[in-house]
Amino acid sequence: MPSVKLYNMKAKEVGTMELSDELFAIEYNEPLIHQAVVTRLANERQGTKSSLTRTEVRGGGKKPYRQKGTGNARQGSTRAPQWIKGGVVFAPKSRDFSKKMNVTARRTALYSALSKKLADAELFVVDEVAVAEGKTKEFVAFLNAFKFEKTVLVVMDNSDEKVIRAARNIKKLSTMPVAQLNTYDVVKNAVVVLSKGSVEKLQEVCGE
Repeated sequence: MPSVKLYNMKAKEVGTMELSDELFAIEYNEPLIHQAVVTRLANERQGTKSSLTRTEVRGGGKKPYRQKGTGNARQGSTRAPQWIKGGVVFAPKSRDFSKKMNVTARRTALYSALSKKLADAELFVVDEVAVAEGKTKEFVAFLNAFKFEKTVLVVMDNSDEKVIRAARNIKKLSTMPVAQLNTYDVVKNAVVVLSKGSVEKLQEVCGE
């Protein structure tokens, strides 16, 4: 059973915490993580683009000029693609890009990503993610205390408006409640910081 140091928001060590083998010590599964990331990105696509083909453009029923004798190429409609206000060739149409991934596979991908972060010393656990005033400077002090230079994901027990407000103006920092934690955000960020409460909730779900 892996064990990690427990820190406070000032990067001071305040104890240790035992982690579940089923959550933080599983084999790295890159294909499954890739599938989870692709599924997430595909499900974010709107797929709402749409243009009109020549059959859908209104008008153009009248032949623009007679078939012969003008010296021009013959034309049957002003709604053909080569005409201004004509239809679009192979016009893009609305479609559903969404993909499905079963719950077990999605959880396994997340746990594999978290295990990899822990093995690479890119995962930290703090006793509590909280700010007194909801000021940006409080989170700047947090980043400076840990000397984080790359992108950081902070995972809270629950959604906290003060934490969200304090972190939203820092470009390399993102926050989310543990209920929204997913594989894409774990692999996207260089460092993951979990609150003690969020780890406990993850381990409860993992044990079900």
